Amino acid sequence: MINDQSTPSLYTWAGGAEALLRLTEAFYRRVADDALLAPVFAGMDPGHARYVALWLGEVFGGPAAYSAERGGYEFMLAKHLGRAITEEQRRRWLNLIMDAADEVELPDDPEFRAAFVSYLEWGTRLAVQNSAPDATPYHGAPVPKWGWGVAPPYIKG
Repeated sequence: MINDQSTPSLYTWAGGAEALLRLTEAFYRRVADDALLAPVFAGMDPGHARYVALWLGEVFGGPAAYSAERGGYEFMLAKHLGRAITEEQRRRWLNLIMDAADEVELPDDPEFRAAFVSYLEWGTRLAVQNSAPDATPYHGAPVPKWGWGVAPPYIKG
């Protein structure tokens, strides 16, 4: 039975900050070995995996740590402007982060993975649009808040 009052956030369901950091660390290890994505992330800030974990945490209902530490959506947007991310790179990014999610054993129930992939699909498509040389991105957006969508987790009650 689903009880909206007790439905955990995606952040909590995923395992919180530690799980998301394990995810991003595993992901960026894969990126470093990937011929298509390694050049995109060459010279990456040593804290990048942690920052992405903070971003995902905030998006998935955790603390607003990314906004507090990095400045929120505008800072994330600025990191993508002019990068000309290709569709091939976007799809590789998705594949590698899904492989990393399996590696670090993020929850694999259909409800969580559907919500997780939904955000990643939306976010990467937005990154491609915003990174185009002629992009005119929307400024001033809040950090997105992602939820379960149409299929929240089933909690035995």
